Amino acid sequence: MEDATIAPVQYEVIVPLPSDRAFEVFVHEFTTWWPHEYTWAGDVLDTIVIEAKEGGRCYERGPHGFTVDWGRVVVCECPARLVFTWQISPDRQPVPDPAKASEVEVRFEVEGVAMTRVRLEHRGFERHGERAVAYRDALAAPEGWPYILDRFAAAAAKQVSGVV
Repeated sequence: MEDATIAPVQYEVIVPLPSDRAFEVFVHEFTTWWPHEYTWAGDVLDTIVIEAKEGGRCYERGPHGFTVDWGRVVVCECPARLVFTWQISPDRQPVPDPAKASEVEVRFEVEGVAMTRVRLEHRGFERHGERAVAYRDALAAPEGWPYILDRFAAAAAKQVSGVV
């Protein structure tokens, strides 16, 4: 499996925000829209963070300082592009070895006046080992990246309506 290339997961949404604001909501307001059921802390999540700088940490913090690193920022070209490692195994365990991590790229493309197309590509699943194909399929399913990015799009829409 290590040598085979697995098709990436690709999904996109259009949000009613200019690209700089869409980037800001995606990165700096991550805790407000990321599904808590997709964290280790769940309902007691304190914060989930992507540090928007090359080498920045992707981590979550729960009660009593419980902290789990789940990735590193590889590229940060604010407000157009963000690439980070996905150091979460198919069984939802943190993976400290970045050589065994897949990669997520998010692009923020101007789509008109105050509109942004947000394109996500999750690639490199072959690095997750023998369960990589099933992992890719799970993240491509409606409950995976489509659900997650739709949550982001809903949060972006609330920015416009003034409901935060």
